[in-house]
Amino acid sequence: MQDQNKNMILAIALSMAVIFGWAILFPPEPTPPAPNTQLEALPQGSLTPPAAGGEGSNTPPVLASDQAGTPAATEVDIETAPRIDIRTPELSGSISLVGGRLDDLHLTEYNVNLGDDSEKVVLLSPTDSDTPYYAVWGWAGTAAGNGGGTPNATTLWTLESGTILTDTSPITLKWDNGAGLIFRRTISVDDQYMFDIEQSVENSTGETVRLAPYGIIARHGEPETTGFYLLHEGVVRASDGEIEELNYSDMPDFPVVPGDGPVEIIDVKENGWIGFTDKYWMTALIPQPGQPFTSVAKYTPGNDTYQTDARLPAMDVAAGQTAVMNTSLFAGAKVVDIIKGYQADRGIDRFIDSIDWGWFYFITKPMQWLLSKVQGIVGNMGFAIIGLTLIVKIALFPLAYKSAVSMAKMKKLQPEMAKLKERFGKDKQALQKETMAFYKKEGVNPAAGCLPILIQIPIFFALYKVLFVAIEMRHAPFIWWIQDLSAPDPSSWLNLFGLLPYDVSWAPQLVSIGLFPVLMGVTMWMQQKLNPAPTEKTQAMILAWMPWVFMFMLGGFASGLVIYWVANNTLTFLQQYFIMLSQGVKPDVFGNIIASFKKKKSE
Repeated sequence: MQDQNKNMILAIALSMAVIFGWAILFPPEPTPPAPNTQLEALPQGSLTPPAAGGEGSNTPPVLASDQAGTPAATEVDIETAPRIDIRTPELSGSISLVGGRLDDLHLTEYNVNLGDDSEKVVLLSPTDSDTPYYAVWGWAGTAAGNGGGTPNATTLWTLESGTILTDTSPITLKWDNGAGLIFRRTISVDDQYMFDIEQSVENSTGETVRLAPYGIIARHGEPETTGFYLLHEGVVRASDGEIEELNYSDMPDFPVVPGDGPVEIIDVKENGWIGFTDKYWMTALIPQPGQPFTSVAKYTPGNDTYQTDARLPAMDVAAGQTAVMNTSLFAGAKVVDIIKGYQADRGIDRFIDSIDWGWFYFITKPMQWLLSKVQGIVGNMGFAIIGLTLIVKIALFPLAYKSAVSMAKMKKLQPEMAKLKERFGKDKQALQKETMAFYKKEGVNPAAGCLPILIQIPIFFALYKVLFVAIEMRHAPFIWWIQDLSAPDPSSWLNLFGLLPYDVSWAPQLVSIGLFPVLMGVTMWMQQKLNPAPTEKTQAMILAWMPWVFMFMLGGFASGLVIYWVANNTLTFLQQYFIMLSQGVKPDVFGNIIASFKKKKSE
């Protein structure tokens, strides 16, 4: 039994080391709060347009403030500018005619707080809000040959067609620069989270002009994040098959490029996209598949702005001609089926990888698919977690059985091993040699009991990752008091889990743990009692404290994750119990419990 205890300690130690080691050694940097002061309107040219020196050129462009013929809106104009309403099954908000920017977007299917239908999740906000976050499009031109000016962030557009932007009715904005160029922007949206933007410029100047279209997503101030190392929040982009994730804290340290500031630029040849990802939400600029563009992640120190650009190649627009460029914007919830559908239907390369699947993505993706299927059958995410845990246990049963059989064989050989230790105990080299020869003769592999444990670790992490990032967990009910599987268990042992009429909201989560964390500790403790406590004091102490340390450490985790632990511990207990019976060993669970208490009393 001592070998079984050693393997159990190894499994627990490995799991703890991997789960908590990084968090202890490399804790996430504290996230500064978002600025609460109202920000003034952006001055002309503060949103740097793309390079206009030709396709693939990175030469500094002429800023909008240097261009003639571009009427600027005042700060009052931006705050009181007319807006076009957005109404779709999933979205509500408005588009400002100043800059033609999308800066007011609410996700109507998601509430900020559980049970509060009045306040919806706000994804995008205007510049006069506490957390400005918006998308804007435009054209950049060279100093000579830009036709007298291009629209910028403060250009006042007019509504040419449409009244309200819905999933069945697009709108078209128009701006005439008064010098021979007429710009139009047609915006449409589907019934989910994808906007399509058609930018066009009509040239009646009598000469060829060179212009470059672009799209920008900007965030003022570093946004509040979960700050958990398992999840990426920041810039995410795909560039010709490669996925890159950039943290907000890294952006101010980008190389400084004249005319751009701290910036990281990638020239995308065929397929790509770029944007910002939060735990559950995302915005992303998406050029058409096959369209080359310059992917830009940028930080502006002056107004503390984090920015992503999709800068399209410059276009020569001949006199009397019209140039058109189409791009898309995803702005919404990271629902796997929706994102997967956009990737398939629109050919958006690696769009599904905008979700942070983690190191073990090759396991995490199938796990998510399986969880979704089980949830579709049982109709409850909590029971789906239990069902998925059961399926994983069944799939891994051959490994668990092999491990148990190996440990049973090792136990039967203990008397012979004791004799070898008596004969060669002082000669460590000879003892090792004789031991290996003995194992070979008996057909026993001492590593067989550890290998299944090592194989299960990435599977555990994949399942853990799925439950941590899945938006399906957010505000998902289970049973009774668990109404949000993404939040900690709201019950507390301090008031006997609600039996006493005392408010314990004052208590820290680490102390005021709920019923499911307690069940997790108890089931882990019961699992240990399948075997007698080890005689070695250090091992016995580690095993004795482990369940209760885990109970308090995971007490503040999402209840869905803790429910997984309870289910996993319970199934592991039953599995090991019956495997031991099949090997001729009858576990004395209650005897081991009594023995552990007697041992503590005698000490």
